[in-house]
Amino acid sequence: MAKIKSIEYFRVLPRWLFVKITDEDGQNGWGESTLEGHTEAIEGTLNGLIRRFQGYEADDIEYIWQTSWRLGFYRGGPVFMSAISGIDIALWDLKGSRLGVPVYQLLGGKVRNKLSVYSWIGGDRPADVEAAGKERLAQGFKAVKMNATEDMHWLDSPSVLDSSVERLKTVKALGLDAALDFHGRLHKPMAKQLARALEPHRPLFLEEPLLSEHPEAIEHLSSQVSCPIALGERLYNRWDVKRFLEDGSVDILQPDISHCGGVSELRRIASMAETYDVALAPHCPLGPIALAACMQVDLATPNFAIQEMSLGMHYNIEAGEYDVTSYIKDASVFDVKDGYVDALKAPGLGIEVDEEMVRRVSANTEPWQCKEFYGPDGGIREW
Repeated sequence: MAKIKSIEYFRVLPRWLFVKITDEDGQNGWGESTLEGHTEAIEGTLNGLIRRFQGYEADDIEYIWQTSWRLGFYRGGPVFMSAISGIDIALWDLKGSRLGVPVYQLLGGKVRNKLSVYSWIGGDRPADVEAAGKERLAQGFKAVKMNATEDMHWLDSPSVLDSSVERLKTVKALGLDAALDFHGRLHKPMAKQLARALEPHRPLFLEEPLLSEHPEAIEHLSSQVSCPIALGERLYNRWDVKRFLEDGSVDILQPDISHCGGVSELRRIASMAETYDVALAPHCPLGPIALAACMQVDLATPNFAIQEMSLGMHYNIEAGEYDVTSYIKDASVFDVKDGYVDALKAPGLGIEVDEEMVRRVSANTEPWQCKEFYGPDGGIREW
């Protein structure tokens, strides 16, 4: 056993925040505390946790997690939980690396040899998604996800939903399964219309059909359609998740490992979901560390369904050369073959971070800000 000597964090393009923990023996582990659009808040929270945990035993992952949660009095929420996530992931990586085994071995061993994956496609017109869908097929994907709509008013013309149906039909005609992400940008008057309109065309799932702060409305909508309902990226711990499992409104749970408390809490949430016959499909439009951490949990989780990965996502492309493979030395670990990625085999998280590149890029990376959407009347719309 060795004590924590240092905890560092690195802000890198396109919008990620990496965490590195080094122990007194010189061994290290990497985590990810990305919270899109709130980088500086996470950094401030990490500063406080760093002061607390220097000198703690690095092996005592659960003790550190519980200390973060229970001794801070105020807890939960995206900022606090994302900060914990990066530290927790890094500790699991450090422990697996030190013991010479992948993290999934520390979670009881794998229950599968490869993972079903999907990636994002952008585009607001059928022609856009057709070209993007063909690119994903060429990359080896069999499933994709796309925005269900453009930004939309509380009550809008029903005609604005027509293009959503056409885009779904276009992508499915390519032979791809397609999920639709409502992104919480629709409200009840439009969400229930769109869900019904999409239903005959059998989307893979409908994600965040309404904002998670309206659980009673999600429960009602879920009872009206047969499409699987998915949500969870804006649920930050098992207590946030509990109500959606109890009321039966969710079919596919999508916690984000960088927002929900890391490997430790994602594993607990997955077990909770299994008891309600709910599938796990972790949300991860983030960096390689978060993706590898998700994969470690997925490999050991019986109710795992499919993993999101941000390969070629528009946020990455906008940043230039940076993508989910940019900060690791062996990009082949994320190769997609016939809709699957093989199990990671190396110790820890199963990836080797290019620390030189991380440090170089972080030296000049500014905080990423969320996009803004406004209607023709100047009113704010959900992004």
